[in-house]
Amino acid sequence: MKIDPNKTTLSKDYRGSGSFATFLIIGPVCFFLGILFASFPYDFPLLWSNEPVSEAFLNNFQDHLIFMNRAPPLIARMLHMIIGVGFLGFLLKLYRASISNYLFDGASLMLYVVGTGIYITNIIKFLAEVDRPDGDFAKAVVKHDGPMTGEIELNKEDRLRVFSASNTILAFVLVGVLVLQAAQWYGEKREREETEELERMEAEKKKNEAATGGKKHN
Repeated sequence: MKIDPNKTTLSKDYRGSGSFATFLIIGPVCFFLGILFASFPYDFPLLWSNEPVSEAFLNNFQDHLIFMNRAPPLIARMLHMIIGVGFLGFLLKLYRASISNYLFDGASLMLYVVGTGIYITNIIKFLAEVDRPDGDFAKAVVKHDGPMTGEIELNKEDRLRVFSASNTILAFVLVGVLVLQAAQWYGEKREREETEELERMEAEKKKNEAATGGKKHN
């Protein structure tokens, strides 16, 4: 990523918060947040409620995930294309980037990459696991090697809770992208206002100097 030191938020070729590239970023992010919001009725009882969940609820959640995993391949391809659209937006904004692009869009890109990593390593992997051909999803043994070596047995509720936690983390990451893009818009707005104020003060100063010079000439 090359930074153009001569480019500012007031430059004609600056791709800021009002550019089409920003739309290519915000659109996919909001789309994925909508998908996560659709799963919130399942995530909330597992993570944010003290009420015990029933076995019927866990079975419904598992059936929902199996249904998503068995969706036609076209659905997954379209989803991955939308992810690519977000990366295209970052590529456009960071080409010959200004300092503003480097700070806000660079940080947004890092969060977007983290979110993509969560999707690939956690969500896709879990969807394949929940739809195992042998149907043995109810229990899993997690092995850990280190200072506290041992095995941990996770039941169905624990495993679904881990998946819900992944959804929640991904949602916070995507909201972080929106916050950074909003911060970029606010920074541009403040810079425009300060520039306009300086130009106004400079114009008034020149006007006063011209008026003073005219009086002395008379």
